[in-house]
Amino acid sequence: MARELTKDNFDTVVGSADKPVLVDFWASWCGPCRALSPIVDELATEMSERLDVYKCNVEEEEELALRFKVMSIPTLILFKSGEASHVMVGAMPKEMLQAELEAHL
Repeated sequence: MARELTKDNFDTVVGSADKPVLVDFWASWCGPCRALSPIVDELATEMSERLDVYKCNVEEEEELALRFKVMSIPTLILFKSGEASHVMVGAMPKEMLQAELEAHL
């Protein structure tokens, strides 16, 4: 299951990770975010040996949303070595998200 990410722990979590980190930027009122959430949680479990997964509520963490120019949600950003390396916007089926991640890990 994905863990919560905040501005207070972001740099520590993402900057010191020894494997890629996927961050799901979402909001509780967002229908596509709610549809994607269980898929992200499944992949967090299934890909846990290769990837750390976190969720960031854009309403509570506006600074992080602005920092990474999150204009639409859901937005998923894959970080490698502390740097954003791939951005995905919008809800998608599990197979598509997994293939997208596999291609960029």
